[in-house]
Amino acid sequence: MAPKAQAVAKAIQHFLPSKLPPTLSNTPSSLYQVLSRFPQDGVGQRVYQARWGTKGFPDCYWEVTRTKLKLEGKHGKAWGRLVWKGACVCIVVTRNFNVKLLVSGKRVSEDEAMIRGGLKYVWSTGTSASGIIKPKAPSVSA
Repeated sequence: MAPKAQAVAKAIQHFLPSKLPPTLSNTPSSLYQVLSRFPQDGVGQRVYQARWGTKGFPDCYWEVTRTKLKLEGKHGKAWGRLVWKGACVCIVVTRNFNVKLLVSGKRVSEDEAMIRGGLKYVWSTGTSASGIIKPKAPSVSA
């Protein structure tokens, strides 16, 4: 960062409180707090649950298509398209409330679904990365 930009950033931080409000923080939090940080309430953003990486699910995310946020991003509803391990997934709920996942390959599905677990889980922007560390095979010395 250029020295002039650093000076401007430091001057702005001087006026902000020491503990930033959730809408200005970049730490993972609820889905609605993450989306409220972006213009148009996060429409077009890629978001993922932080636990997906630790469970070994890489390249998984929701692409947000529309939102209805309430109480400055503390609550709301969000809809989007789920991309699971690089393939777009369509979520279908039948009459008996059974959930079916239909994988449509790499093609982006036109169907959107409500994003569940917005308050229950910790969310972040981007795509999930595998956080599982595979053990190395022991080296054999002769």
